[in-house]
Amino acid sequence: MNTFTPASTNPAKQKMLRGEPAIGAACGLGAPLAAEMLSRAGFDFILVDNQHGVWTDETSTVALRYICLGSAVPMVRVRWNDFSAIGQLLDRGALGLVVPMVNSTEEARAAAFAARYPPRGGRSSGGALTLHFGSDYDQWVNDQLFLAVQIESVQAVEHAEEILGVDGIDGCWIGPADLARSMGVDRSTTAGAQAHREMILRVAEACRKTGKIAGISGDVDLRFWVQNGFRFITASWDGGLLLEGAKQVFNFLSMD
Repeated sequence: MNTFTPASTNPAKQKMLRGEPAIGAACGLGAPLAAEMLSRAGFDFILVDNQHGVWTDETSTVALRYICLGSAVPMVRVRWNDFSAIGQLLDRGALGLVVPMVNSTEEARAAAFAARYPPRGGRSSGGALTLHFGSDYDQWVNDQLFLAVQIESVQAVEHAEEILGVDGIDGCWIGPADLARSMGVDRSTTAGAQAHREMILRVAEACRKTGKIAGISGDVDLRFWVQNGFRFITASWDGGLLLEGAKQVFNFLSMD
């Protein structure tokens, strides 16, 4: 079970700042117990996906609390870059935040402003649901929070260095599928895969230049991304892990 002190509240962020990869899993099935089970499996963080998952406000709240029963850091992806949506999920106990579809410095500044308390931002106080973090939560959360913006369009890649240079942005989380659609490439072809990979590596270079953490939803080629400087990596998601586990059972049963 997690124990929360200012020195150890977000070990996933601290690991990334040391230059080590933090490996996590996304949860989209809307099952808080699944999030808890994955937190006990050894992942550095569990990402409750409010953008593409089937979470409600209530189930997100429960999942963020259940994740704390394991060793992983509770993180979320918000539905949209919205001040209220960001504040609500932080109030429910998220210590990491992924904001989708950030294409400009203005959008990055809006996310940073919403995510942190004054004087570093404009987040409203009201953390009654963060009592499990201790009475001093307000004093350390600005430093311990990990805020990543999603770079997932050609426009965002073209402006990645400026976006990542915004104060309060800790790093990025590249969305490979949306980036490929924005580029108009087919990743199943050699040429498309190469162009796509080169575009992603441009973002990694922008992270190096700005001193920010490169991240990716990388359910394939994990070793390649780690070797190329990515530190915030989701290795899989709850539905995919469930499906793969089921397939392994039937593969075993079909063996002679």
